Amino acid sequence: MTISIGHRSLHIASPGNLLLWLIAVFHMLLAATLIAVLFSVSSAAAADASCTGRNILTDLKQRDPIRYAEAVKEADAVPNGKGIFWKIEKPGVNPSWLLGSMHVTDPRVLTLPPRTQAAHDAADTVVIESDEILDEKKASAALLMKPDLMMFTDGTTIEKLLSHDDYVRLEEGLKQRGIPLAAVSRMRPWMISSVVALPGCEMARKAKGVQFLDQKIAADAVAEGKQVKGLETLAEQLQAMAELPTEFHMKSLIETLALGSKMNDVVETMTDLYLSGDIGMTIPMLKTVSPDGKDEDSDYAAFEQRIILDRNKVMAERAAPILANGNVFMAVGALHLPGEGGVIELLRKQGFTVTAVN
Repeated sequence: MTISIGHRSLHIASPGNLLLWLIAVFHMLLAATLIAVLFSVSSAAAADASCTGRNILTDLKQRDPIRYAEAVKEADAVPNGKGIFWKIEKPGVNPSWLLGSMHVTDPRVLTLPPRTQAAHDAADTVVIESDEILDEKKASAALLMKPDLMMFTDGTTIEKLLSHDDYVRLEEGLKQRGIPLAAVSRMRPWMISSVVALPGCEMARKAKGVQFLDQKIAADAVAEGKQVKGLETLAEQLQAMAELPTEFHMKSLIETLALGSKMNDVVETMTDLYLSGDIGMTIPMLKTVSPDGKDEDSDYAAFEQRIILDRNKVMAERAAPILANGNVFMAVGALHLPGEGGVIELLRKQGFTVTAVN
């Protein structure tokens, strides 16, 4: 596929950047926090809280059973790809618990299963990706400390980087979410993608003050008098995103715009997979969004290393001394759990026994 950025044309192997960006949006705490902290949604947009997506995999299974079977086979090969709730044990200490979270406000996600809720309520300490999300003013201050990572500071605007057609798409996409383009014109493309990648119902709930899952877990813990600890700062997440090339983020933004209303289907499918605990199917499913289902190896390698694997190591290393005290409830983005370089395997290498809880 070829797209235009200003007066330049770029060839993209779909859905590489779109696939990666969608993963980031729904599994990075920073993206969810940015929506809540930096963007104002109009009351008109907030009134539209209906979700209209359909499960992509259900349609795929009927339309193309061979391709569906290939996706299932790929998902089944992912280590620790089944389950979002895990028990963490080590001799001599009380067990702890690990929840893979999804940073959304969907009420189906916010309602924890009874056993998960019980583990949260009984824990002495609750660990999340960043405790800064408990205080929006603190979160804002952390983000604004490095404006060059969020904004163009050399006079560049998003309009200068887009073709006319893509500019119109972006303007319309933001309008549907109650956000004027002028309000975000100097923001870097990955921040704007945080908005346009989310369906209207998600934006509407955020506008009404509904907490996303990690916020609710942390806020409930504070209300119960528990200690809440973070594993990384929002500034660290900001730095990770900013280190990926602007061109990568521009491709992601344009591909997300091109997906249009199908984003609702993608979000619904990701939510269904999350609720069923089939996290290993996330990437195979996203690949089916494109007719050829291919991604760019170089982009994926850079993304995976910086946004997933590097952060997995940080989370596991910082969590270990907290988990050593036992009786901890830990919640991090579900995508950080599976795989050979996932948090589950990294904790096992540190001597913990980690087992799925059905």
